[in-house]
Amino acid sequence: MPKMKTNPGAKKRFKMTGSGKIRRKHAYKSHLLTKKSKKRKRNLGYYTSVDKTDRNNTRLLLGLK
Repeated sequence: MPKMKTNPGAKKRFKMTGSGKIRRKHAYKSHLLTKKSKKRKRNLGYYTSVDKTDRNNTRLLLGLK
């Protein structure tokens, strides 16, 4: 059986933490920023973890299963 390949798009968008969680960036931070509040833009800049409903699909894309 051939090796499992990592999806190139997922490779750029997700990172693994030391505890095994998957980190992702927030959406809506690239343009139309003038109408968004400072607090909203600041919070969009931080990383967050992938939701449990998407975790299995993300792991498949990263070749971890």
